[in-house]
Amino acid sequence: MDRTPLSSSLPVTIDPNIVSGTPVFRGTRVPVQTLFDYIADGTTLDEFLDNFPTVQRADALQVLENIGPLVRAGVSS
Repeated sequence: MDRTPLSSSLPVTIDPNIVSGTPVFRGTRVPVQTLFDYIADGTTLDEFLDNFPTVQRADALQVLENIGPLVRAGVSS
């Protein structure tokens, strides 16, 4: 199988057959970047989860806690 977890501890999958290999929340076709786009636009996590019910709250929180600081560091450098 071509699926590659981004990290074994993160709920993110990269599969060339799903959204052309874009990192998505595991078990979904929802790109992780979509969460960051929503948050950047001022959308709450609850609103994001309402719009993407296949994404689990725990997965979204884990991504925000683990990847969010890396994204912020990249923006500020």
